Amino acid sequence: MKIEHIDLYELDVPPIPPIAKYSPDLFHLTICRIHTDEGIVGLGETYGAPSVFAERAASYTGLDPLALDPLSQPDPFACALLDIAGQAYGIPIHRFFGQKVRDQVPVSYWSRPMEPHETAAQAAVGASLGFTNHKLKARPWNIVETIRLMKESAGPDYTVGIDPNQKFRLPHIAARLAKELEPFGTVANFENPVPKKNLQWFRQLREHTHIPIALHADSAAYVLQAVKAECIDYVNLSGSAQEVKMAAAVAEAADVPCWVQMGGLCLGVKAAYSVHVQATIPNATLPCDELPFTREADILDEGLVLKKGHYEVPTKSGLGVTLNMSVVEKYRVG
Repeated sequence: MKIEHIDLYELDVPPIPPIAKYSPDLFHLTICRIHTDEGIVGLGETYGAPSVFAERAASYTGLDPLALDPLSQPDPFACALLDIAGQAYGIPIHRFFGQKVRDQVPVSYWSRPMEPHETAAQAAVGASLGFTNHKLKARPWNIVETIRLMKESAGPDYTVGIDPNQKFRLPHIAARLAKELEPFGTVANFENPVPKKNLQWFRQLREHTHIPIALHADSAAYVLQAVKAECIDYVNLSGSAQEVKMAAAVAEAADVPCWVQMGGLCLGVKAAYSVHVQATIPNATLPCDELPFTREADILDEGLVLKKGHYEVPTKSGLGVTLNMSVVEKYRVG
């Protein structure tokens, strides 16, 4: 088998209206299609413009994709090469990452900082779609009122992961807010409530609230540092598939549950890749942050099923998803 050529498509898929009101432009993403002389096509997705990857893409022409080590290649080629290998061998991608431990992966609904009544309305939408957790980009000046209205609109079983992007700033501010939020019983965690550079502040806060404290980490070394500092209850993992797997293993050894954000505000290809990886991580039990539904169009024809707040792990060979090329062309840039 030989690689004939690689297509790189830069896509600008706008956010859904509630997000567009505050963030009309989300970052562009690049879709990769690796074509082989045997008709197998591998898919990948990444941040950045195609020009960043064009030279590397050209270097693969004429090579045997099965002779390459996919996980030593950069995104989006790692995923696309695994997709080809999976199709060639008749196995789903998750088989390359270890034993599958779940058939479904939970996912959070998501919203940017908004007015409290707007966030509550989005929580009602999330609950009506079957989600049970809401990842909320939060701000200190209105988070208590926001959670109160969210509980009223979505019910007591709809939990909220609060991510202020470190904007609670100081431990005493975060502790005060935690004390006000605890009685609602719906706050699932505080993620990065204070600056990440000061893990001692995470530990101080953890000692003053029963709300779980979470850190967003992108390496096994950072997870190990946080575990040794005894400052976290949960961890949110980003990075490549290998980086996520290694960091999750460190967290598992310390009995720390995790969730995964390989793509975040991504499209369906990256979300499917992440779901395959998460299916093999025993302690990835918390709702993930793979959020293609935050954009106005789905670029996939089939393969990634989202039902009642869970992705079903694809079972077909390779990545197990199919691009809708008419949607790709509609949102293609240039």
